[in-house]
Amino acid sequence: MEFRPPFCPNTDCKQHLNPGIRFWIFFGFFKPSSRPERVQRFRCKTCRITFSKPTFCLDYWDQRPELNQRLFENLVSGVGYRQTARTVHAAVSSLQYKARKLAAHAGLLHHNLSPRLPADRTFLLDEEETYEQASIRTLTMPVLMEREHWFVVATDVGTTRRLAASGSKRREWQEREELESGPRPDQSRECVTTVLKELDRRLDGAKLTLQTDLKGSYATIASEVFGDRVTHETTSGKLPRTTFNPLFPINTTLAMTRDNLGRLRRKSWLVTKKREWLQSHMNLFLAYRNYVRVRFNRDKDGESPAVKLKLLDRNLTVAEALGWRQDWGPRSIHPLSADGRRFIGTPVTASA
Repeated sequence: MEFRPPFCPNTDCKQHLNPGIRFWIFFGFFKPSSRPERVQRFRCKTCRITFSKPTFCLDYWDQRPELNQRLFENLVSGVGYRQTARTVHAAVSSLQYKARKLAAHAGLLHHNLSPRLPADRTFLLDEEETYEQASIRTLTMPVLMEREHWFVVATDVGTTRRLAASGSKRREWQEREELESGPRPDQSRECVTTVLKELDRRLDGAKLTLQTDLKGSYATIASEVFGDRVTHETTSGKLPRTTFNPLFPINTTLAMTRDNLGRLRRKSWLVTKKREWLQSHMNLFLAYRNYVRVRFNRDKDGESPAVKLKLLDRNLTVAEALGWRQDWGPRSIHPLSADGRRFIGTPVTASA
């Protein structure tokens, strides 16, 4: 389908927020080295800047745009940067920079596609523990998800302080490090508050049920964030992790993160080196788990959690998830729009 610019990409131009019917003119073609075909160029009648279809795409300015989909699929399939670099014949550092761009985009995609969630739903919260660089530098990663359709709402990453037994070699290692850099802060409460506030923003004042384990701070934080709108249910974390356990969905989802993300595997070369890159990697997981992957392999309809929650009319392909830029908020082009004429805030049918 032929592309026509939906708005001027110059945010300072009046044609960005309120574009006219024909605010642009054709302005010749150009042949980028990274694309096989020549590209139509346009020019805004108001601000006079030139742009093209790639201006509205995630791979704008990419030297090797064909690697984006392959890299995304590898990073949510447990494959590390080094092995990916070998198979696609690229430098590891190039893939790392490209992955950061994909992760930032995935975070914006999740933000744009899930501005609101249905009311009166049950949500589960638990914290996954890992570490950065060395096992004594522990991290906490709270994960919040919707129970019925396994839609992952929010995650965050922060430091924790887990002291080993007094007199052990591990404790001596920790004490030497704390002498150099000070005690490691415990950011568990801060991270849990962050993910619950993300849920609160999407519920817009609606009631909910929150299921967690018996950690004492959860009840206090939930009351602070939701007030009397929340019904908090607890389950012992020591119960067998069977399908009869109320926390089974969150336990399984955390297991999936360790399977899908190599940097969450303990005692591995892939373990995360800096916590900010773990959060970036989780953005890729959210985009894949919520919008691309089917909810359960046994589902005959093959629908993703986002489709089950009526956030989309059909699953996204990886190419669609990595297609249009999402950094314009509600003005961003919807990933299901083939011609670029529909925005995030506009309903899009499966045939659009």
